[in-house]
Amino acid sequence: MSYAFHFLDDVATADLAFEASGKSLQELFQGATCAAIEALTDPTTVGSTWRQTIERTDADPAELLFDWLSELVYWKDAAGVVFSRSELTLTRQGRGCWKVMGLLYGERVNGSAQTLRADVKGVTKHLYRLLQKGEQWTVRVVLDV
Repeated sequence: MSYAFHFLDDVATADLAFEASGKSLQELFQGATCAAIEALTDPTTVGSTWRQTIERTDADPAELLFDWLSELVYWKDAAGVVFSRSELTLTRQGRGCWKVMGLLYGERVNGSAQTLRADVKGVTKHLYRLLQKGEQWTVRVVLDV
């Protein structure tokens, strides 16, 4: 797998922004997921006693990624967890529809055992864009903190 991400200091003053990239759409999703997880906490300080399966479909890969990242924020709040890692598979379905199936691993928030970072409240559409240039996919994401 060959994905990358980096946080952008000069894009969103009150929020947290990152760019992720990959040589495939699958790698892009994985890179963006890792960036979102890293925004919340240091994943090396989080166990994997909590698991949640997520399945989403959409014809537009940009909307699908937005929904996927929003699910991470939802589960952070709904279950009171942070994440150590994820496993995901992205497939092309009939009629041009994309499907992401993923498994999130984490544990309940424990500030004395985990290195917590930002309390992400949501994924925003501000400056959100997903691009493909040749075989390289890139996304810019701003997280509301």
